[in-house]
Amino acid sequence: MNTAKRIYNVLFISVFATMLGLGIVSPLLPIYAENLGATGIWLGIIFSAFALSRSIFMPIIGRISDRRGRKWIILTCMLSYAVLSLTYIIADSVYSLTAIRLMHGLASAMVVPIAMAYIADLSEKGKEGSHMGNFSISMFLGMGMGPLLGGFLNDMFGINSVFYVMAVLSAFATLLVAISLPEARRSTFTVPEGASIPLRKIITLPVMRGVMVFSFISALGRGGMMVFIPVFGPLISITPFEVGVVLSANTFLMALLQVPVGRITDTGNKVAMIVIGSAIMALSIAAIPFSGSFLPLLMITSFVGIGGAIQQPAIMALTVDAGRTIGMGTSMGAYNTIFGVGMIIAPLMGGVFMDYIGVAAVFYVGGAISLIGTVIFAVMMQRSAHGTGGDDRSGSG
Repeated sequence: MNTAKRIYNVLFISVFATMLGLGIVSPLLPIYAENLGATGIWLGIIFSAFALSRSIFMPIIGRISDRRGRKWIILTCMLSYAVLSLTYIIADSVYSLTAIRLMHGLASAMVVPIAMAYIADLSEKGKEGSHMGNFSISMFLGMGMGPLLGGFLNDMFGINSVFYVMAVLSAFATLLVAISLPEARRSTFTVPEGASIPLRKIITLPVMRGVMVFSFISALGRGGMMVFIPVFGPLISITPFEVGVVLSANTFLMALLQVPVGRITDTGNKVAMIVIGSAIMALSIAAIPFSGSFLPLLMITSFVGIGGAIQQPAIMALTVDAGRTIGMGTSMGAYNTIFGVGMIIAPLMGGVFMDYIGVAAVFYVGGAISLIGTVIFAVMMQRSAHGTGGDDRSGSG
């Protein structure tokens, strides 16, 4: 097996295991937090804490990885994941749970963006969409299977079993990386000697500016969905296990569609795919309050997954393209950071709407914001293409 294939396989399995561990908590954490006395606003704070620490540290870690190497960062992260998974068991208040989420977010900042940068280093020119789409399957499968496994473990063995399994999965991923993952060749991830990529340069790069604006508004629009569907579910008489099925279904669809959509992305119009996928997601999120029972909710959230599958490889391909100019770790860190900022604000905003208007408002507002963001992105990229005389590689692949 050649080195590139070995790196890909090790990272795929490791990220899958880590995301599976994280995913098993997603349908249960809102309920767990409510049992500790969390209101809607506190739910927002708890989930935002995770995104906050990710957003602060991802650009720093991304730049370090471009200069100092990637393997040791991923190892540190996965080991931290394993240890922090056990600390959920001793959380006895919303304050301690928030502190744990802050630390867990820091660990998260060291894995997915760096793994994506690793894969981006290996991506051939013109095949960014298929490479990143294929690798994204590891994340979506892990997050998709997680809620089902979490619901099963909770029903059979209690909530603490979920945290033990999360720790075991992270420990397995740590061991696999330590034994089998070679360090990326320095020439593939370093930026020019002495170069510093200031934030203003990242923002002024047309493709990256479009990616960051879209990612922020997209996260702001749909960031509350995973947090508040477990709260919305009992209002339409569906069980925690059914909530897990709903959360898993849209993520599984994203995973299954990554390969064919990634291939289309390499030869198609990336901006058009982002706009179409995002519009489908926005309308589906706004329709969630109209579901009324399990099957309609499952169908609506499946369309959220389809929309996400259409736009995800394209947005990642644009990020990889920008990374060839500013450094892969830097571009992936910037993308994930701005997405994380949206994920900080979204649960807080959703918590306010839930407490003062009702949980349905979370989805109405989220869908509207996502649709507005789609329009803004389309206009920005059209102006960018016109500004370069129509020679914009992002538009036609």
